[in-house]
Amino acid sequence: MDEFRYQHGVLHCEAVPAADLARLAGTPCYVYSQSTLTQHFERLRDAFAPLSPLLCYSVKCCSNLAILRHLVSLGSGMDVVSGGELQRARLAGCDPAKIVYAGVGKSDEEIRLALTERIGLFNIESEMEFENLSRIAKEMGLKTSAALRVNPDVDPKTHRYTTTGKRESKFGVDLERAEAFFAKYGHDPMVSLRGIHLHIGSPVYSTAPYLESVEKALRLMDALAERGITITTLDLGGGFGADYESDQSPLAIDYAQTIVPLLAGRCTGSSPLRVILEPGRTIAANAGILLTRVEYVKQSGDRTFAICDAGMHSLLRPSHYGAFHFVWPVAPGESMVPPRRARELVMPGLVRTEVVGPLCETGDFLAEDRLLPTVARGDLLAVYTAGAYGMTMASRYNSHPLPAEVLVNGTTATIIRRRESFADLIAHEVS
Repeated sequence: MDEFRYQHGVLHCEAVPAADLARLAGTPCYVYSQSTLTQHFERLRDAFAPLSPLLCYSVKCCSNLAILRHLVSLGSGMDVVSGGELQRARLAGCDPAKIVYAGVGKSDEEIRLALTERIGLFNIESEMEFENLSRIAKEMGLKTSAALRVNPDVDPKTHRYTTTGKRESKFGVDLERAEAFFAKYGHDPMVSLRGIHLHIGSPVYSTAPYLESVEKALRLMDALAERGITITTLDLGGGFGADYESDQSPLAIDYAQTIVPLLAGRCTGSSPLRVILEPGRTIAANAGILLTRVEYVKQSGDRTFAICDAGMHSLLRPSHYGAFHFVWPVAPGESMVPPRRARELVMPGLVRTEVVGPLCETGDFLAEDRLLPTVARGDLLAVYTAGAYGMTMASRYNSHPLPAEVLVNGTTATIIRRRESFADLIAHEVS
């Protein structure tokens, strides 16, 4: 599923040794495999080909311009949730007609920017937002299209912070309100409301929640049709999983085999239903690792701590979500190459280790209570499946500069974001 492999006991990204990348960019740094990004996008595109969907990559998960440009070159649209992400998508060369704008708190300024850019679709989250969009569109004399985000009240069995399709969620409107919403706003002169948007959460490791949510959406579409309102666009959102552990997530074809049969009959004929997907994690997560160097090793009671230059300021997911990321040395030797990514590996010579960062927070960790080969000061560690919600959630906490980012294509490694300096940290402060 990815192009990070050990060769002669040394980790490589595609054809480049990870240690060379650390020397190139310093640590901590994010490393991305262009081949992996391509493979994951193409597998998803091919799996859902019977629906001819518009794939709108979720910019929020990994937003570097070089990565966005590469995905645009593959035919991707963009799913954005802020004015800043919209501008990134446009700088990356994305056709504005292939941009979908979601998010519960769009400001007037952001709405005006999106209307000026003539984006393809607004995903609407509330009655007040629709009225505001219509007002601004009228002021600007620019018509647009919108989909209503509907909560199908489906439990995706994921972390509560990333569960978004339950009835009590801050996102969208519940099924009971949806019909009334379309009845009230379905004939607006400035905003064509002819779409339904679903996004139940992320990561979702089962196809069953998608089956349930799509079936509910189709029943809503049929009920609206009886009232003379034809839904022409169904945005299924994203949320497909990634392999934080080996073989943890269904494949693209597995998700497609559940969803495609439900929609194939509606995507043909003289007025085919347009289907949109908003993949992010399933494309980017396994395409990236975080490289970090061990600064110190110490014993505290019966625990061994590997204190690294990366921490929750570099990768927030372990601390914020209790997320698991596989961690292993970059050069453990051939006898210690991991057979798979797992929470517990049964191998001789492993030491139970806390992999922590440099911040003044007990919650500053990358991996807790993890069996690892013995590590020493100066060793490089790789934190896997870090391509999604890694760099985009990084911070300058404790005045640490943001990491560098590197994109590898075969034998070529390119720094796509330089490491920040102290001057960068204070550049926006007024003395």
